[in-house]
Amino acid sequence: MPNSELMPIGAFAQRTGLTSSALRFYADSGLLPPAETDPASGYRYYSVHQVPRATTLCRLRRIAMPLTTAGAVLDAGPDEASRLIDEHVAKVLGDAAAVRRDAAALKSSLGGVPSRPVAALKGPVLADAVEQVLTATACDPGMPVLGGLRVESTADAVTLTATDRYRLSTRTLVPAEPAATAWAATIDGDELRAATGEMRRSALVRIEATPHGVRLRMAGREDRHCRLLTEEFPDHHLMLASLPEATTRATAAKDALLRALEEHPGERVELHATRHGLTLPAAGEHPGTLLPATVTGREVRISFELTTLYPAVGTAIGPDVMLDLRGADLPVTVRSADRGDLTTCAMPVNPDHRA
Repeated sequence: MPNSELMPIGAFAQRTGLTSSALRFYADSGLLPPAETDPASGYRYYSVHQVPRATTLCRLRRIAMPLTTAGAVLDAGPDEASRLIDEHVAKVLGDAAAVRRDAAALKSSLGGVPSRPVAALKGPVLADAVEQVLTATACDPGMPVLGGLRVESTADAVTLTATDRYRLSTRTLVPAEPAATAWAATIDGDELRAATGEMRRSALVRIEATPHGVRLRMAGREDRHCRLLTEEFPDHHLMLASLPEATTRATAAKDALLRALEEHPGERVELHATRHGLTLPAAGEHPGTLLPATVTGREVRISFELTTLYPAVGTAIGPDVMLDLRGADLPVTVRSADRGDLTTCAMPVNPDHRA
C-alpha cells in the first residue's frame, strides 16, 4: 500500500491541472514519472513534492512548447530556463508572422483578386521612413490598430502616420511617380518592419493595394505582402488641426539633447525653455543641465515621460531639432530644424498624473 503522503493519480491530476491521461503520457515519456507504482494493480501515486514540476509542465505545454524543450526547462536552472522560454516564444512569434505573410501572399495570388497601384517610392527612403514612424506604435491587444502604419496616398504625396496615444509620428514622402487615384489604409506595422531590409536594397518599391492587404513589388526580388488592419485609425487629422499655434520655439543640437536625456535620472524629465536656452533642472544628486538653444516666445516649463520624449527626439532628421511648445499641458511638436517632412507630437505629463 502507498504511504499516506502520496496522492492517487486522480487527486494529483485535479491539483495540477493535468488530466490522468496526460500524466500517464508524461510518465511514459520520462518527464514526470510517478513517485510510486502499486506492483499488483499498476496504479500510480504522486508525491506532493512533484506538484511544482507538474504545474510548470502544464504551463509549458499551454504555450505549445515541445516535450524535449519542456524537459530541458524543467531540469535547468532559472537563467537557462528563462533563455529557453524566450527562444521558444521568439520562434512561435516568428512562425506566426511567417504564416500571416504567407496567408496574405496566398490571398493576393488567388484568381480574380483585384489589385491597383497606390504609389512608387524610392526603396531606401521608404525603408527609413517606415522605421522612423513605427517608433510611435504600441503593442496593445485591446487596440491592435496602434501597432499599424497609416498610409495616405495622393497624386503628389505619400504620408505615413503612427500613434501610441502618447506620441504621434508622421512623415510625408514625394512619390517617384504620381499616383492615379487617392488611397488610404492602415497596414500591419510588424509586417512592414520585416520588409524594410528588402526595401532598402531596392531602387524602387511599387505599392499595390488588394482588398485585404498591400503588395510590395521590387525589381529582381520576391514580392512582399502585408495585411491591412480593419480597425478604425485614431482621427489624427482632427487632433493636428485642433492644436493651437506654438507659443515657444526652441532649437537645439539633437545629439546634445539626447545625451542630456540619457544622463538625466528618473523616468520623467522636465524641460525649462528660457531666453538663455533649454534647462533640464536638477533632480536628486543630478546637478541639472543647461543646453545652448535658440528660444523665441515666452518661458515655459513642461514635463515628459522619458519613454515619450527620447524616441521623439531620436528619430528627428538632421543635426538640429526644433521643439514647438504650446504650454505645460499641450502636445509639443518635435521636428528637424531644416526639414519638415518628419514630425512627432509628444504628450506631456503633469507632476502628479500620467499623460
